[in-house]
Amino acid sequence: MTPGSGEGGPMKDCEYSQISTHSSSSPMESPHKKKTALKRKWKVFPGRNKFFCNGRIMMARQTGVFYLTLVLILVTSGLFFAFDCPYLSVQITPAIPAVGAILFLFVMGTLLRTSFSDPGVLPRATPDEAADLERQIGNIEEIANGSSSGGYRPPPRTKEVVINGQTVKLKYCFTCKIFRPPRASHCSLCDNCVERFDHHCPWVGNCVGKRNYRFFYMFILSLSFLTVFIFAFVITHVIHRSQQTGFLNALKDSPASVLEAVVCFFSVWSIVGLSGFHTYLISSNQTTNEDIKGSWSNKRGKENFNPYSHGNIFTNCCSALCGPLSPSLIDRRGFIQPDTPQPTAPSNGITMYGATQFQSNMAAATPLLQSEPSINSEELSLSGKTSISAPCASLTLGQPTPPSSMPNLTSETALADMIPLQEDPECHQFLTPEEAPSPPRMLPFGSPMTYSRTMHILSLASQDSLHEDSIRGLVKLSSV
Repeated sequence: MTPGSGEGGPMKDCEYSQISTHSSSSPMESPHKKKTALKRKWKVFPGRNKFFCNGRIMMARQTGVFYLTLVLILVTSGLFFAFDCPYLSVQITPAIPAVGAILFLFVMGTLLRTSFSDPGVLPRATPDEAADLERQIGNIEEIANGSSSGGYRPPPRTKEVVINGQTVKLKYCFTCKIFRPPRASHCSLCDNCVERFDHHCPWVGNCVGKRNYRFFYMFILSLSFLTVFIFAFVITHVIHRSQQTGFLNALKDSPASVLEAVVCFFSVWSIVGLSGFHTYLISSNQTTNEDIKGSWSNKRGKENFNPYSHGNIFTNCCSALCGPLSPSLIDRRGFIQPDTPQPTAPSNGITMYGATQFQSNMAAATPLLQSEPSINSEELSLSGKTSISAPCASLTLGQPTPPSSMPNLTSETALADMIPLQEDPECHQFLTPEEAPSPPRMLPFGSPMTYSRTMHILSLASQDSLHEDSIRGLVKLSSV
């Protein structure tokens, strides 16, 4: 091989031995090895709810009245089974405590099912969905009004749809950023839009909606039977004992029965009345919210009718109590997917990507791109096969410097001080394939590169060949 023999020269060999295509310092290839623990969605749920058992139990935040309900049921039933059932099972029949136990278990099961379940919360719109909805509504308003102003227009509060021939207005929820479906409403206590919202019941500690209304109705209905059952057999117990020992002695012998009778007497009216009211709502396929607002009242007009009613009581009851249970629309136990991490910039504030980072590594490996002094052949007259031997060892990586910025030496003394000259006619001027370094490996940015052999580079034939090789090296760098 001869000097300036094209792309097979020393520039190519030196570049091949130094280019690192898998630099560990590249910000685009730095893997995030640390895996963060995924969070459950219930931990960042936007509504005002409380969750237990890793999101399996969902309740309202105000649960004080629910605990009162639980205590009243447990205490009253416990006193009945402890003081009245032993006497009644012996004197009358053992079926009394058995029936009471069945009613008690059914009441507790439906109560917990109503209190601990999702009532039908509607998920809130994401920022992108809300922005798209407002943009669409804004465009519709501009077309309707014939205006093309680019100002912000809040979405309208209502949108009309037709259900079974009846016009129903859908309200826009500015909290959830959605048009609420028919029969849905926003609960101010739980701060959620609930599908087929009936009411917020503090006695069960939760909203009553589409997904738990049937359990709420079975709870109040079974509680009515349990209250009437306990009150009736407590009075039976007192009367039966008073026939044997007298009324006053009967009260002294069983003081718990007096407490049970008082609690059941004052609570049975409200519980039975509530059960009857919801029986009427189910038979007409209405909700408490619709009945209070008079949404389908005849006072609003003769053509105003309930579009959700099936026409007969039996079908309405079956659709409310026996239909399929809709799934929950909020994945409260799902995991929040972390955002894709963005690459971080280097510490010096300069972000380098792709070939720019690789170019800086190659610049450190190429002596022609360093701020080393260049040699002008017109100022030096060398005889014979004099070559310049310069080691490629202990080079520090740095930014590339154009060849035009290299200072020129004007004296042989300065050249001799910086680059030693030696005559070695037998040594080759370029690396052979056997002496070529190993393929590129990963090299940390900023660390010195050391080689075990000395490379003799660039016999100074002429300034043109030096400049040509330098330009060729820059072209190769840019092509990478």
